[in-house]
Amino acid sequence: MDLRKIVLSELNSLVELYKHFHANPELSGQEKETSRVLADQLENCGIDVTRNVGGFGIVGTLENGDGPTVMIRTDMDALPVTENSGAEYASTIQAVDGSGNSVGVMHACGHDLHMAAFVGAAKTLSKLKNSWSGRILFVGQPAEEPMSGARAMIDDGLFQKFGRPDYCIGTHVRPKVKAGTIAVRPGPVMAGVFQLKILVRGIGGHGSAPHETRDPVVLAARIISSIQTIVSRELNPLTPAVVTIGSIHGGTRSNIIPEKVVMELTARFFDSETRDHILRSIKRICRNEALTMDFPENLFPVITMEKDDELPATINDNDLSAIVKAAVEEHLGKDHFVEADMVMGSEDFALYRTSASTEIPCCMFFTGVTSSSDMELYETQLINPPNLHNSGFLPQYENSILAAVITMTATVLNYQTSSKPRL
Repeated sequence: MDLRKIVLSELNSLVELYKHFHANPELSGQEKETSRVLADQLENCGIDVTRNVGGFGIVGTLENGDGPTVMIRTDMDALPVTENSGAEYASTIQAVDGSGNSVGVMHACGHDLHMAAFVGAAKTLSKLKNSWSGRILFVGQPAEEPMSGARAMIDDGLFQKFGRPDYCIGTHVRPKVKAGTIAVRPGPVMAGVFQLKILVRGIGGHGSAPHETRDPVVLAARIISSIQTIVSRELNPLTPAVVTIGSIHGGTRSNIIPEKVVMELTARFFDSETRDHILRSIKRICRNEALTMDFPENLFPVITMEKDDELPATINDNDLSAIVKAAVEEHLGKDHFVEADMVMGSEDFALYRTSASTEIPCCMFFTGVTSSSDMELYETQLINPPNLHNSGFLPQYENSILAAVITMTATVLNYQTSSKPRL
């Protein structure tokens, strides 16, 4: 079987599908048309599709005798970014976001390419049913960007309705990796995250009489400064972690001391011990800085964190990562594989590993999307190619789609031919 030849026969149609998705992006939770097109593509492959799972999520089921169940996942949503890539198929879409603002919409995180590769794997595996046995779940997930889509599908009974998969795979595009190259690593690969709000309360008053107030702006400044020492002075220097306060709002004019300041914070980590340490320290710092400024207890800062504001780290199963690597080296060549770096970005793909009754082996591999010329500029002159969430982000799509489809398909074939995967 020449897997590359089979995938190449579908490449033109997959490129056109990619361009369609790129030109017609939809915001998180608004993926109605994207979901319809993706579901139609699966049904054209003879796959039974259930729509509207956890919002606009879809689940395709391909049965082929006895054997393991594999879940292949793609995300579908786009970002509120006005595209500036210069591509002839660039998005010109405008939409209204959840706050009522009119925004440009762009696939600036590669979900359009993820979907094209997902359809390519579905087409190829549907043609090769004599080469595998078992069951494949094709999951099209909405709302990855706000970290709510995977949880919504799981809460809507994904594993109860469709069964617990024996393993899950997915891909994400990776700038700074050459198009046509696949990167993977076993173990932790993407950070866990929590996001929280800190309401810093005070007693407002005139800016000329601060002694008659309790100034929340000064307290917020002290909290921000002290929080910076959590990673630099409390954690082992070899422990990867990030704490960032990305939003602070308070006050209306220069001579009014406000009654409150609101801050928003994100923390990144790879294990529960680090996560718990960071959260304890944030709570301690907020309380102790308020005490230092002689704030009464009823005005201590209030910390809020919702269930949807937290994800575990993405941890790749060791055996499954080895299968992905073997698939790449067999069908693309050893020169098309690199060891992936750990990154502090997060993915709600991580929830699929932890949300069933028993842990599900998962693997997120990365698809390089940067052209050879841009990689040369990066490697020789340290000129970065446009990154994810950048208005100029534009994958080199042909080699990227080809590599992703081959890797995804070969991984499934390697696993499904036996309940004990062959390496």
